Amino acid sequence: MATNFDARLANYSSPVLSIFRIVFGLLYMLHGSQKLFSWPVAAPGPIAVGDWPMWWAGLIEFVLGLLITVGLFTRIAAFIASGEMAVAYFWMHWPPLDGPKGSFWPMANNGEPAVLYCFAFLALATLGAGTLSVDARRRSRVGGVAPNRVVTGTAAPAGYATGQPVRRGGFLSRFRRPRY
Repeated sequence: MATNFDARLANYSSPVLSIFRIVFGLLYMLHGSQKLFSWPVAAPGPIAVGDWPMWWAGLIEFVLGLLITVGLFTRIAAFIASGEMAVAYFWMHWPPLDGPKGSFWPMANNGEPAVLYCFAFLALATLGAGTLSVDARRRSRVGGVAPNRVVTGTAAPAGYATGQPVRRGGFLSRFRRPRY
């Protein structure tokens, strides 16, 4: 029963990943839009162009949110966005840096959105953009993947397109003993 359910849901993993990316990218872009343009909701206070750190955070959120939403350079954009949200949490919400008034719990120190965005973008950085993205369109023009193969991320190994073996490893792989 559970295997049947897992198999059915596996067919939807890439489109659902794309929807997840689009929703989180749009919401992140709206946070940046609020800081930069006071739209769709007015910013909590006046933020002048170049104000540190709010205006710069808004610029990062708007640009990276746009890239993540359309699925262009998703992995690197999501990785940077995840780092920005980690910095935002530790700098603005974490008790040792917030002073003695701060609480340890993210729900109490208003850091819960920063933590959720951080790990959502970390997931997107590792999983990729999904099939409904500019990255997937670019990949299909530049080599593509084998026919009838489901790709959940954005970086299918090069050997899948040609049928050639995929070379694994990196710099340290040349120091390993060959397997006989």
